[in-house]
Amino acid sequence: MMKVYNTLNKQKEEFIPLEAGKVKMYVCGPTVYNFIHIGNARPMIVFDTVRRYMEHKGYDVNFVSNFTDVDDKIIKKAIEEGVSPEAISQRYIAECKKDMADMNVRPSTTHPQATQEIAGMIEMISKLIADGYAYEVNGTVYFRTRKFAEYGKLSHKNLDDLRSGGRDIKVTGEEQKEDPLDFVLWKPKKEGEPAWQSPWGEGRPGWHIECSVMAKRYLGEAIDIHAGGEDLVFPHHENEIAQSECCNGVEFAKYWLHNAFLNIDNRKMSKSLGNFFTVREIGERYDLQILRFFMLSAHYRSPLNFSEDIMEASKNALERIITAVDNLKAIMAMTTKVAMSDSEVANASKILEYKQRFDEAMDDDFNTADAISVIFELVKYANTTVDEQSSKEYASVLLAAIESLSDILGLIVNREVEDLEAEIEALISQRQTARAERDFARADEIRDQLLAQGIVLEDTREGVKWKRA
Repeated sequence: MMKVYNTLNKQKEEFIPLEAGKVKMYVCGPTVYNFIHIGNARPMIVFDTVRRYMEHKGYDVNFVSNFTDVDDKIIKKAIEEGVSPEAISQRYIAECKKDMADMNVRPSTTHPQATQEIAGMIEMISKLIADGYAYEVNGTVYFRTRKFAEYGKLSHKNLDDLRSGGRDIKVTGEEQKEDPLDFVLWKPKKEGEPAWQSPWGEGRPGWHIECSVMAKRYLGEAIDIHAGGEDLVFPHHENEIAQSECCNGVEFAKYWLHNAFLNIDNRKMSKSLGNFFTVREIGERYDLQILRFFMLSAHYRSPLNFSEDIMEASKNALERIITAVDNLKAIMAMTTKVAMSDSEVANASKILEYKQRFDEAMDDDFNTADAISVIFELVKYANTTVDEQSSKEYASVLLAAIESLSDILGLIVNREVEDLEAEIEALISQRQTARAERDFARADEIRDQLLAQGIVLEDTREGVKWKRA
């Protein structure tokens, strides 16, 4: 039985899809005005892993994640660069997709863009006005928050408490609201900003209406899972529920999943503190598979601390899995034994236990930390039960198990032949430099490192040659 923690009810619940065998899942995507930062990367990696596990369990997953491509920050960047907002958003959508591919985040079933869904937003806003849930003042359309009796059910906030904690300084246009808690569905055009024609004049949508409309169009009025970072619970997701349920008359999402924050060296990430990192910057120093491993090494609802030490530890940990895979391949290439021996058959039967324990960890609200621990136990099992005398069949069974469990987490543990050869050549070059500088200890260390990977060096008159042991 799969259990998920539902923010709506603040408890773990058995996952039962609205339609047997199918999962409709919406994840709030980034606002595309710059390279994505590692805070954006956490929900991307986490919910890509949720999707992969759902598919592993046999579900047909319709996975929708949007791009917010009209926003104040996009407009500001466009003005700074002297280009159109569309030029900015399209540039950074392309860059975001590149970073996602490098993190092995699979493309969504649909990647809708807000600017391409304006007609649906106008339609939903018009219905909300017609049904008395929204009103227009001087070209701005507001949602009547108090008209939705269940407002606050996701964030567990009380409307009167929100009212008493309201802002002292009113933002522009605040005085024209019926109630300070009402939020914007449509805003009138400002000079130099992109705008669309609407029944309320030229303007553009508010942020919250975008996701309600895109979820409805690509998934339907009722969906299984809505996910995102915990910073979106209020007001964004709360407002989505209000809009969608008042418009559609049905429960919007059955399960709400939220990942916790990412800190940098135990402090909140911010540009002012100088601890703000983009995924692209991290990718210049580390393979982004290491970033993925790091993100999955803690439970998604636990705060996660990013530091260089932790990234180095993640790099070494992932390397242990990759080295085990390399060793199994090397055994398969060199062994003359094909079929399993009786003792190997007995050993192979225990692999199922590891797979079951992996599923148990993931069934418990996608506990990737425990799932990774199971992979390491399987790696240790492979390292202790496989040697040069093992059969090709037994090594291949273990290899397939490690690869398949890693793949469910989106971890690429198969080193490309070209990458491996480039790494070997680089180490040989480092060894030559060490020898030229008479640093023989370092040269011997590199030789031993390569030997541990099954690579034997031969010093010849033509230079250093290498072969697999």
